[in-house]
Amino acid sequence: MNVCVRGTAVPGLGEAGFTPVADADAAVVIAAGPTVDQALAACRQGERPLLVLADTVDPAGALRALRAGALAVLESTSDPERLAAAVHAARHGEGRLPYDVLVGLLHHGAVPASRPRSPLTARQTAVLALMAEGHDNASIARTLSCSAHTVKNVIYDLMARLQVRNRSHAVASAVRAGLI
Repeated sequence: MNVCVRGTAVPGLGEAGFTPVADADAAVVIAAGPTVDQALAACRQGERPLLVLADTVDPAGALRALRAGALAVLESTSDPERLAAAVHAARHGEGRLPYDVLVGLLHHGAVPASRPRSPLTARQTAVLALMAEGHDNASIARTLSCSAHTVKNVIYDLMARLQVRNRSHAVASAVRAGLI
């Protein structure tokens, strides 16, 4: 596979099976430098797929590289197999970070945690939203095209899942939890 190298020389490139070429013929751009910032300075903004290779990689530098569009960030002391895996990952749109850097990003909250899944089904959420608007069981049943008995069962189940005592408590609990 052909790669374009910007910045400093990349050790182990030939051993990893890559040939440096001009920009137009490259499958992946490798920006290399002593630091992540110096490597990023060697490439144009938005060049993709981009692999950043630096002597030292810390969580803050990796975050800057990711924000600049890098798909993979790797330490230049990595062995040729790891370099080859990172280049192939970047070519296919997959992200790669050193494990300790990823742990650092997660530990410091730089990577947003995903929103927890709702403990309610879609039907339960719809019924709860209509309850919050003040609809009674018959009105909810008409709106959702189901029977009042079904609405009653859905309310019973959602109250059990939310561990609440009544309709008002269910609505208040759902609002606090961001479910509706």
